[in-house]
Amino acid sequence: MKKTLLALAISPVLLVGCQIAIQPTSPVQGNDNATAALKAELVGRATLGAGASEGAAEIVQFHTASQRILAINSSGPQPVVEIIPATEFNTGALTADAEGVVNNANLASENSIDLRADNPALSDANSIAVHGDLLAVAMAGAQHADDGAVMFYQLAMQNGVLTASYIKSVTAGNLPDMVTFNETGTKVVVANEGEPSGDYTFDPEGSVSVIDVVNGVPADTATQVNFRAFNGLQAELEAQGMYFASPEQRVINGQSVFPSTVAQDLEPEYVTVKGDTAWVALQENNGFAIVNLNDYSVRIVGLGLKDWGQYDMDAYEDGQVGFARYPGIVGMYQPDTIAAYTVNGQTYVVTANEGDSREYFFPATDAADCQAKGGLEFSTKDGCLAFIDEAKASALAANIEDPALAAAANGGTLNKLLVSQLRGDNDGDGKYEQLFAYGARSFSIFDASGNLVFDSGDQLEKISAEKHGNAFNNDEDANAGDSRSANKGPEPEALALGEVDGRTYAFVGTERMGTIFVYDITDPANVSYVNYLYNRGLVEGASITGDMAPEGMKFVPAADSATGKAQLIVGNEISGSVSVWQFN
Repeated sequence: MKKTLLALAISPVLLVGCQIAIQPTSPVQGNDNATAALKAELVGRATLGAGASEGAAEIVQFHTASQRILAINSSGPQPVVEIIPATEFNTGALTADAEGVVNNANLASENSIDLRADNPALSDANSIAVHGDLLAVAMAGAQHADDGAVMFYQLAMQNGVLTASYIKSVTAGNLPDMVTFNETGTKVVVANEGEPSGDYTFDPEGSVSVIDVVNGVPADTATQVNFRAFNGLQAELEAQGMYFASPEQRVINGQSVFPSTVAQDLEPEYVTVKGDTAWVALQENNGFAIVNLNDYSVRIVGLGLKDWGQYDMDAYEDGQVGFARYPGIVGMYQPDTIAAYTVNGQTYVVTANEGDSREYFFPATDAADCQAKGGLEFSTKDGCLAFIDEAKASALAANIEDPALAAAANGGTLNKLLVSQLRGDNDGDGKYEQLFAYGARSFSIFDASGNLVFDSGDQLEKISAEKHGNAFNNDEDANAGDSRSANKGPEPEALALGEVDGRTYAFVGTERMGTIFVYDITDPANVSYVNYLYNRGLVEGASITGDMAPEGMKFVPAADSATGKAQLIVGNEISGSVSVWQFN
């Protein structure tokens, strides 16, 4: 087991958040400042579906030989992969509105792959990966209890159009959420999330599937890697800062549920590969699974906890910027996207620390029906609540041990902060010694064993506040500043790494603000902020314009792009747009 990475000692003093007067700046397309080491320009944009449509652009990839962008489009009745030529960019066709935000398109889909036409037994497309001319698509099963599969296609140019010929489907685990190739294209690795059903009466195990590719031909079956060897080791893993949402046994909808095993509770979210090793993000559990791709042995390491007594955060939604430090609150990193790179022979894993809680509903006719079925609460919008692990800090205030922290939670600046109601009573006395918050509002760099090397601390929130004033911590679908401060803040979700002129950069996309932070990570021990990219309107109360909620990103090296310059392709889930940034 990895050496525990614990939060720093907790001070009894709570710093009161001061209001910071910052005037918002005008929207800028890249070029955070005149001396930015990596200048950026928005050169391409496509809106998929009927205009901008939620779900029309999620995960993106790039086929180098044809200079085509591939993007999952789930906005219609059938999931498809859109094929978008990226051979030229008429930047003169992109026009900006009064805020300087681009809303129109100069790129368009030329073709699409109808995924269910090739395998009707599958349902949603969750992820795509490309190596050479081989395309892999991770698809969920038709029913919740069904295993998903990876669909393989051969890509080829025909009469000037990129086409995809279906090869086969290979069964994966339950809910394959992310797929990637290793560097040589000889293995396809899949993170199978295995989420429970809405009433928690069916909770599949999370797993990893590995599919061999020999001479460009995928194997007919996958090697399935499970986590059953870690059942019974929950306490040891929690000591490393891992998190398990597994309450006491209950009867829901006529079936006995909880507690889940470790293998059931682990939900692989994302995977990155370097050499013979795969690192799998266990987002909700705040850890990595490290898989040896030769013998398929597995290690699980916790990512530890972040002490919010050492960094500033805005946890109070009052419509204004207000940073404070909160001893007694720890953040679980809970990364979504992760990516690996090598420096001087050492591998490092970069993480976008989004954070995620669990909340599950099942159908019920009314509150009485919900109660009769063992549910917790009825909502006309969502149905009957079977399980939730988060709560507002105010709901826990009476049981918080530290008086200053309890006062902040009881109607103070922490009253709306979402924290875990399942963790924090460290000695079992019924009092919360700590409050566990979701996500770290940052990006991090870990070494190959899961030890923290760098964390951006409170920089992402502070940079956003400097840029936009009270419009910072906006939500993804409404212009109401400071509306996400009590709920994971900017939520770093998308991530890509790339090299420009011998320097390695991390591009970190925030789900809520829709912004992309650029950091120079060439030296993991000496990381520096470089640039801030966004193409979104932020006028209070106005409809959102531009690109919203980057879900997936793909870096294209200068040698592979049509322009001879490095590019970043972004799939924006809420706006349904694909944007292309170019670096000069």
